[in-house]
Amino acid sequence: MRRLLPFLNGYKKESIVGPLFKLLEAAFELIVPLIMAQIIDVGIRYRNVPYIWKMGAVLVVFGVLGLGCSLLAQYFAAKAAVGFGTGLRHELFRHIGLLSYAEIDKAGSSTLVVRMTSDINQVQSGVNLVLRLFLRSPFIVVGAMIMSFTIDVKVAVIFLITVPVMSLVIYGIMMLTIPLYKNVQKSLDQVLLSTRENLAGIRVIRAFRTQNQEKEEFEEKSSRLMRYQQLVGKISALLNPMTYVLVNLGIIAVVWYGGGAVEAGRIKQGEVIALVNYMTQILLALVALANLIVSFTKAMASAGRINEVFDLKPGITDGPENAQKGGKNVFGTDPLPRVTMQDVTFFYEGSQAPALSHISFSAEVGETIGIIGGTGCGKSTLVNLIPRFYDVSKGAVCVNGTDVKAWELGVLREAIGVVPQKAVLFHGTIRENMKMGKEDASDEEIRSALKTAQALEIVENKPEGLDTIVSEGGKNLSGGQRQRLTIARALVRQPQVLILDDSASALDFATDSRLRRALKEDTSGMTVFIVSQRAASIMYADRIIVLDDGEIAGCGTHKELLGSCQVYQEICYSQLSREEVG
Repeated sequence: MRRLLPFLNGYKKESIVGPLFKLLEAAFELIVPLIMAQIIDVGIRYRNVPYIWKMGAVLVVFGVLGLGCSLLAQYFAAKAAVGFGTGLRHELFRHIGLLSYAEIDKAGSSTLVVRMTSDINQVQSGVNLVLRLFLRSPFIVVGAMIMSFTIDVKVAVIFLITVPVMSLVIYGIMMLTIPLYKNVQKSLDQVLLSTRENLAGIRVIRAFRTQNQEKEEFEEKSSRLMRYQQLVGKISALLNPMTYVLVNLGIIAVVWYGGGAVEAGRIKQGEVIALVNYMTQILLALVALANLIVSFTKAMASAGRINEVFDLKPGITDGPENAQKGGKNVFGTDPLPRVTMQDVTFFYEGSQAPALSHISFSAEVGETIGIIGGTGCGKSTLVNLIPRFYDVSKGAVCVNGTDVKAWELGVLREAIGVVPQKAVLFHGTIRENMKMGKEDASDEEIRSALKTAQALEIVENKPEGLDTIVSEGGKNLSGGQRQRLTIARALVRQPQVLILDDSASALDFATDSRLRRALKEDTSGMTVFIVSQRAASIMYADRIIVLDDGEIAGCGTHKELLGSCQVYQEICYSQLSREEVG
C-alpha cells in the first residue's frame, strides 16, 4: 500500500484537512459525557432548571459543530479518495499500455480487467475509510481512557484491561483475513475469465452443444469464490460480536465498581454515567475501527495485486534512434533494404521449442513480399517482429538499416501499418475509426484509402457515409467489410511498411484480386508484407517466403519456388488447378 501513496500527492490538503476535522469532531464528542455529568450532578440533583437548559443548549451547539466537522471531513476524504482512485486508474492503464505482448500474455487480460476495476475500487474505498477513521477511532479510544482517569483512577483500570484485549482480537482477525481476501480476488479472476470466454465464444458453445459443460465449470468456479467469501465473511463477522461482548463486559464492570465508588463517596452518579458513555464511545470507535480494518485488509490485498502489475516491467522500450533528423524523415531517403532479418530465432516465453529459427531475408523499398506456410508455422510471429511487438531471442531485425531495438517505438510504428488477423473496429463513426491511422486525415485521404482497400462502396452504400456508426467490435458489418475497413485504416497513414497478416481471408476471390491490384498500383515505394493461407493471394508477389515449422523452406518468385520448393508445390496444388498454378 505504501507504494501507492504517491497518488495522494495531488490531494495533500484534503488528506490533512479531512482527518483534522474528524479529530475536531471527536474532541467535541469526548466533551459531551462531561457536560451530561454536570447536568445530572448539578442540574438534576439540585433541580436547577435554568442550568439544565443552559447546558442542554451547549450540548446542541456541540452537536451542530460536530455534524459540521463530520460533513466537511466526509467531503475532503471523499475528494481525496476519488482523486487517488482516478490517478491510480489512469497510471495503471498507462502502464498496461506500455507492456509488450509478452507481458500481457503472461498476466492475462481477464486479471488485468479485475485489477483495473474491482481492485482499484477496493483500494479507493480503503483510502476513504482510512482518511475518515484512522485518526478518529484511536483518538476516541485513547481520549476516552484519559478522560476516565480524570474521573476515577481505580474504575479507569477497567479501560486499561478492556481496550488491549479488544485490540488483540482485532489484530488476530486481521491477520487471518488478509491472505483469504487475496484468494477471493484470485477466484474472482477465474470467474471473470470464464464469463469472458463464454460471452466471446457463445456461438461456438451453442454449435457444439457444450452449454451444460460450461455451466458446470462456471458453477464450480463461482462456488469456489462463494466458499472463500463465506469463510472470510464468517471470520470477519466475529469481529463485531466479540468487541460488543468485551465492551459490554467492561460496561458491567464500570457500573458495578462505579456504584461502589458512589457509595464510598469517591465519585458522583453523573460521573458513573460519564464513564459508561466513555465505554460506549470506545465500543463504537472500535466497531468503526474493526470495519475500517476489514476494508483496509481488502485494500491491502488489492494493493498487492495492483503492485504485481506495476512490477511487470515493459520488456520493449524506446531506443535512442529518432527518425526525425533536421525535419526530414529518414525513411525512404537511403538506398537501404527497408526490412532485414539477420539469422533471427524467436522463443515465446515458457516455450522450449523456437517459434522461428534462423530466419534471414531482406525486403527492398517498394517490394511486395508474400509469406505462406502451414498453420502454426510462424507467419504471424515473423511479421510481429517488424513493428517490435516482440523482441527476437537471437539475431536482429533491421528497418532502414537500423536495428528495431534502436528506434523510438512511436517513430518505428508510425512508419508501419499493421492489419492483424482479427479485424478489430471500435465503437464510433467510420471516420473516427479511419482517423486512428492519422489524426488529421482529410476526407479525401480517407476516401482514397477506402478506394484502395475496396471499401469505398461500403461508405457510399450507407446514408450517413463516413458518419455511419460502427457498433462495438464492428458487429453491424460483415467479416469482409470489417477486413476492408481495417486495411483502409492502415493505408490512411500512408506507411512505409504495410503488413497484411492474413487480413483478406473473408474476401471473395474477385475482391481479393482487385485489392491486390490496387495495392500494387497505389502503394508505390511502400514495402508490403502479405501473410496468407491462400496461394492465389501471394503468387504475384515480387518474392515469396515459404515457412515450414518456423524455418524458411524456400524464398523466391512463384515460378522459382514451383521448381525448387516441395512445400510450396504441395500448397499450390492442394488449392489450385495445374492451369491456375501456371
